Amino acid sequence: MYEIPVTLTSNPKKKPEDESKLGFGKIFTDHMFIMDYELGRGWYDARVVPYAPFVMDPACTVFHYAQEIFEGMKCYRRKDGGLQLFRPRDNFARMNRSAERMGMPAIDVEQALAGLLALIKADADWVPSAPGTSLYIRPTMISTDVMLGVHASHTYRFFIICSPSGAYYPKGLAPVGIYVEPELVRAVKGGVGFTKTGGNYAASILAGDIAEKKGYEQVLWLDGKENKYIEEVGSMNMFFKFKDALVTPPLLGSILGGITRDSIIKLARHMGVPVDERRITVEDVFEAAEKGELEEAFGSGTAAVVSPVGRLAWKEREITISGGQIGSLTQKFYDTLTGIQFGELEDPFGWVLRVDD
Repeated sequence: MYEIPVTLTSNPKKKPEDESKLGFGKIFTDHMFIMDYELGRGWYDARVVPYAPFVMDPACTVFHYAQEIFEGMKCYRRKDGGLQLFRPRDNFARMNRSAERMGMPAIDVEQALAGLLALIKADADWVPSAPGTSLYIRPTMISTDVMLGVHASHTYRFFIICSPSGAYYPKGLAPVGIYVEPELVRAVKGGVGFTKTGGNYAASILAGDIAEKKGYEQVLWLDGKENKYIEEVGSMNMFFKFKDALVTPPLLGSILGGITRDSIIKLARHMGVPVDERRITVEDVFEAAEKGELEEAFGSGTAAVVSPVGRLAWKEREITISGGQIGSLTQKFYDTLTGIQFGELEDPFGWVLRVDD
């Protein structure tokens, strides 16, 4: 059992009064969890402290060589007022997989969880209660050596900050338009595509701007070798519902193994829906749509849970999926997962961790 010292702020912030205007990632709670690492000493000084800026040297290695990883999860308020997390240990386990690839030290999952629980209890009043709202949680690890030179840092900082977030779909689950990027590449097998590191997101910004100018909300990435196999959509994994099965690209090292992705696969199999993790080309998708064999498509991720796809554009072609409306299976996944996350449906998988237990 880890004892996490907590220093409460003497100057609490004013909490948002209108939870319909929370937005995403712009408001932060009163406290944060921090622990530091030194080679030969390990992780030390785990604590919850008032939220405040870090003082960092301009030569800090994270600024120059991008040794950085992060995670994303949520805390939900149940109708009875209690709080719960969704698969937090899986997020911290994935963070350790990212750390290994990025040459960074592993965290103790139980220590990180203890720190997170102490932080949430300190900031429990910040967890919103309006329908669809939640407390977004951002664990992060950065290198902190002060030096110029490409080498693994000997010191690191792990921290968790939280942000009350509004409903992702305040006006309903609206399908999005997706642009298939034909030339730019986000990641390749053997690289860091499967990690949750900032560089992967930086590599996506230009394509995102191009897609937005063309009238699409998201970018669908293709493989970096043959430029034809579907990989993932920005910050989401991708699913296609054909007549015979639910298909999603396999985890071959270039895409992130999403916690929501894994949850949907397990949930689909529990529901008796055939799931096929296999490579699929963008041409396969367009041909299936033209033959009437593509029934639904959606992305999955922590922020949106599922994001239905209504339009898919590739080069000079565009297809409409499910009549531009959300498909019935996509809706069922969304309703079931959010029902489990908010404690409104039974959790047969043991995914939920109640903060108040």
